[in-house]
Amino acid sequence: MTEQPTYTDPYAVEKELRKVQALMKLEQQEDLEQFKLKNAKASIAERQQRGLTWYPVTIIKEDIGFGGKLVLELERPASQKGLHLFQVGKNAALFGNVPGRSGSDRPTLNGVITSVKRNKILLATTKEDLPDWVEEGKLGVDLTFDEVSYREMEYALGKVMGAFDGRLAELRDVLLGAKPAQFRPENEATLYYPSPLNESQLAAVRHVLAAKDVAIIHGPPGTGKTTTLVQAIMETTRRERRVLVCAPSNTAVDLLTEKLAERGVNVIRMGNPSRVSDLLLEHTLDAQIMTHKSYPELKSMRQTAEQYREAAGKFKRHFGWEEREERRQLKEQAHLMLQDSDNLERYITEDLLDKVQVITATLVGASNRAIRHLTYETIFIDEAAQALEPGCWIPITKGNRVVLAGDHQQLPPTIKSEKAGALRETLFEKCIRRQPETARMLKVQYRMHEQIMEFSSEQFYDGKLLASPTVAHADLPDYDIRFAPDQAVEFLDTAGFGFQELGIAESRSIANPEEADLLLKRLAQLLEPYDAADHTEDLLTIGVIAPYRAQINYLKDAVEGNDELAGLMEHRMLSVGTVDSFQGQERDIIAISLTRSNTQGEIGFLSDIRRMNVGMTRARKKLLIVGDSSTLGSHPFYKAFLDYVESIGAYRTAWELQ
Repeated sequence: MTEQPTYTDPYAVEKELRKVQALMKLEQQEDLEQFKLKNAKASIAERQQRGLTWYPVTIIKEDIGFGGKLVLELERPASQKGLHLFQVGKNAALFGNVPGRSGSDRPTLNGVITSVKRNKILLATTKEDLPDWVEEGKLGVDLTFDEVSYREMEYALGKVMGAFDGRLAELRDVLLGAKPAQFRPENEATLYYPSPLNESQLAAVRHVLAAKDVAIIHGPPGTGKTTTLVQAIMETTRRERRVLVCAPSNTAVDLLTEKLAERGVNVIRMGNPSRVSDLLLEHTLDAQIMTHKSYPELKSMRQTAEQYREAAGKFKRHFGWEEREERRQLKEQAHLMLQDSDNLERYITEDLLDKVQVITATLVGASNRAIRHLTYETIFIDEAAQALEPGCWIPITKGNRVVLAGDHQQLPPTIKSEKAGALRETLFEKCIRRQPETARMLKVQYRMHEQIMEFSSEQFYDGKLLASPTVAHADLPDYDIRFAPDQAVEFLDTAGFGFQELGIAESRSIANPEEADLLLKRLAQLLEPYDAADHTEDLLTIGVIAPYRAQINYLKDAVEGNDELAGLMEHRMLSVGTVDSFQGQERDIIAISLTRSNTQGEIGFLSDIRRMNVGMTRARKKLLIVGDSSTLGSHPFYKAFLDYVESIGAYRTAWELQ
C-alpha cells in the first residue's frame, strides 16, 4: 500500500531529521563501544589473533604522498601468515612498543591504509615527518575506529537541517515527501547513445532525464540495474558538464567505474579501489596525476624535498648548536619545497577535474578534500536501498538533482545498535513510498528460471516481473534424474521427521545438523550425473545458504567431509555462506537450509522476508529449499511459499529421499 505524505506541520521535516541525527549518534556510540570492548583491553597478542594488529612491523620504505604527508611501507615477518582484517581505506595507526609505556599510553601515528599485499601494507600518514619514538622500540600497526564517516554524516545532516531556502531545502523536502517532485515530458528526452536496453530500462533512462528533482531506478534481482544506470549516466554527461556517481560500498563504486570506462567515459575514481585491476588503477586520481604533463616537474620537486628531509634526518641526538641550526634550515627548505609541490599538485588536480565527465566515489568519499568544493547538476547514488540515510546526504548536499538506484525489497543497511534500528529505513525507501511517481521499475529479469522468479514477483513486486525468454526455461535437465527434470524449484519438507534445531550455548545462533545432512544428500544426488570435465566452458556454480552462523559452520564441515562436494568447493564451484555474503551474486544452483524446527513456531531471523527474497533470487536454474513446514507455516510469507510450491508440483517430503 502506498504511503502518502502526511506533512501538515511545517516543522515535521526538521523533526524527522533530528530523529535521524539522534539515531545516528546511538549507532556511533554502539559502534565505538563494540570496538572498545573488543580491542581496548586486549593485549597485542590477542589483537593479533583477532586480525586487528600486525606486530612487529618494519618500515622498509618512506615516500611523500598527497599534501606532502608521509607514506610508509610496513612489513611484518613472513612467518606471520595469520588471517587479518586489514584492507584498503581502513584507518590504522603505527604504534611504538616503547619500554615503560603500554596500552593507551603508547605513542601512535595515524593514517589510512592505501595498499595491502601479503605481508606488506602502505600507510598514508597525517604527518610530514617520522616522530623520534620510531627509533625507541619495536613497532606495530593497529586498525583504529573510523570516526571520519560519522563526522561527515553529522556535518551533512547539519547542512540539510540548516537549509531554510535554496536548492538543498527543496531537494530535502522532495526526497522526504513534503513537496511533489517535478518532471518534464518524457517524450522530450532524446537518447544519444545506442543501447540494447529493453523497454522498461529505456523508460527508466528517459524518466531520469525528465526529472527536475529526484528520479528512482527500482531494480529487482537480475533486471540489469547497473546496465541501466550506466546508460542514464552516459546520457546525462551529454547534457551536463560533470556528474558525481556514488555508492555506499567500494565494490559497487569499482563496478560502475569499470563499466563507464569500458564505454569510453572520462572517469576519475576518488579514493582507493578495493578491486585492484589495471583498468581501475588507471582511472584513480593518483594515476591520472602521474600521466599529467606537469607531473615530471612535481616529481622533481618532491625528490628535492625528500633529499633535504633525508639530510636533516642524519642529525640524530646529542648534536651542537651549529648542527641544530643546519638541521632546522634543511627542514625549512624541505617544508617550503613541499608547499610549492602541493600548489602544483592542486593545479594538476583542478585541471583534471575541470575536464572529467564523471567522478566516482563512496558516499563518504564525496567529501574527499580534492573534490570537497565541487558542485554538480546531478548526483547518482547506486545501492541507495542499502545506504544509511545520513550517508546519502553527504553527496546530495553538493547537487541540484538526485538519481537513486536500488531495491528496497532486498537487504537493508547493517545496523549495530538495536536502539537505532529505525535507521534501516533508508532515504530510498522513504522517497519511493511517499512519492511513488519518482520511480520506474525494471520489469524484465535475465537471471532466473520463471518458476524461481514467480514467487518473488508476487510477494515483492506486485506480480510485474517477467522472465526474459533467454532464461525463462533454463533448468538443469541433464543433472536432475530423481525428480521431474523440468522442475526449477524444489521444497523438501522435514515436518514429522524428528529433526530438531539446537541452540548453541552462550550464543543466539542455531544449528540443525540433520536438516543440513539432508540438504547435502539431496544436493549430491542432484549432482551425481554431473561431470565437470564435460563442462569446462560453463562450469556449474552452487551456493549453499543458511540464516545462522552455527548452521553455516556445520555445513562447511560436512561439505569438507564429502569428497565430491569438497572437490567442488576446492575449485570454487561451490561456496557456503549467509544470505548477506551472496548479496549481488548469482549461482546456477542455490540450496537453502531454513534451519528452524520447533513446536513453538518460532522462526527468528527468517521473519526478515527481504533477506529471504535475496536468498531465493540468487538462483539461476535450480532453487532447493529444505525446511519444516509445521514451524514455518504460521508465518504468512512461508504459508504463501508452501502454497506456491504445492501449486507448481515442487513440494516433496523428506521421506521421498529415503
